[in-house]
Amino acid sequence: MLARFLALLVTAVLSVVPAHAEVVFQQVTSPKGITAWLVEDYSVPVVTIRFSFAGGSAQDPAGKEGLANLMTSLFDEGAGNLDSDAFQIRLDDAGAEMGFNADMDGVYGFMRMLADHQAEAFDLLEMSIETPRFDENPIERMRSQIVSGITANAQNPETEANRQWARTLYGDHPYARPGDGTIASLASIGPSDLRAFHRAMFARANLHVGVVGAIAASTLKTRLDELFGDLPEQPVLAPIADIQPSLGQKVTIDYDLPQTAIYLAYPGVDSNESDFFAAYVMNYILGGNSGSRLFAEVREKRGLTYGVSSSLQGSEHADSLIVGTATRADRAAETLQVIENVIADMARNGPTPAELASAKKYIIGSYAIENMSSSIAIASTLVALQDNGRPIDYIASRPALIDAVTLDQVKAAAVKLLTAKPTILLLGPAAEPAAPATPRSTPAPT
Repeated sequence: MLARFLALLVTAVLSVVPAHAEVVFQQVTSPKGITAWLVEDYSVPVVTIRFSFAGGSAQDPAGKEGLANLMTSLFDEGAGNLDSDAFQIRLDDAGAEMGFNADMDGVYGFMRMLADHQAEAFDLLEMSIETPRFDENPIERMRSQIVSGITANAQNPETEANRQWARTLYGDHPYARPGDGTIASLASIGPSDLRAFHRAMFARANLHVGVVGAIAASTLKTRLDELFGDLPEQPVLAPIADIQPSLGQKVTIDYDLPQTAIYLAYPGVDSNESDFFAAYVMNYILGGNSGSRLFAEVREKRGLTYGVSSSLQGSEHADSLIVGTATRADRAAETLQVIENVIADMARNGPTPAELASAKKYIIGSYAIENMSSSIAIASTLVALQDNGRPIDYIASRPALIDAVTLDQVKAAAVKLLTAKPTILLLGPAAEPAAPATPRSTPAPT
């Protein structure tokens, strides 16, 4: 009962960060040279750590897709001298919560713990990072769970649509492979594959760490060496080529659904490029919020959908701008045409001065709410900024970077990204084309 109470306490207390709390980033370097970004916060007796290792599912060998995903499911299934049951009991006794996951570009881990129990919690995290067991029984159990999910998803037409979408955009690039693997690829993965993959990816040179909570910088230095100090210096990663998504294609997947899903892919922009913030502001005006041009034209004026949005999607080796919505099957062609008209108008005319001013105000003001609202969010932000190569003073300097964006820069970004012919995916029943609509300019929102 005590352990359950502690776990609930952790969950509850981490959801709150006092509104008056000042968030100060510190860079902490351990005696072995491991760097972390730290926010000390003693308002609640909790410590949260999040970390990333560059690599991820893109490193899955051909024929063993799903390796990174399977590996991340096993770090709390036994480590060091503790089998799965013993590890879970110790984790519960420590009042800690931990988890791992992978995406195409990285493997991520986190732990939340009560400050008074951090020694026991960090000991368990150290074992999971440095000496995971990858025992046969947990492997089979987690493999079965993943296979069950793959089997269930196979009945969902969106699963095949997403895979075909990835293949269309990325061809034979690793980004086109399924991160959760296939039934055949998962069957080929054994303990030796997992151990080799872990050794290759878990290294100090591709590590980023963020820590938030009731822990002093001096204590954190010691913890960093305990957690990561015995890892190899350099990872052994396969080279992954940068790729531009293949544009100008149209993929239609006929399926008997009540709605048709519509996706359009345009070029993107790297977050470290000089025109990134101009593109970011442009996308916000185009489809990045519920007051956007796309939302006004597609949802509010015509009632074609419940929602439509656009987003800049950036990864380590590819960038794109994706527009997405779903609509009644018999109005899919009309909806697509309206979306294309709105995008063409943005590319041709850009935003108005009023739209630009409103967008910059919101983008600047909303950042703290979206990224700094809890210790979990702060720790994730600390790691994400490092993953993206941002400086430690980025949050302080970001408002000026946004405010400096000019109307001409946003118009140039619209031309750069939106004049390309997109790749389009339609998932749903075949429909007759709509009659051509008359393009019109979009007025500034009131």
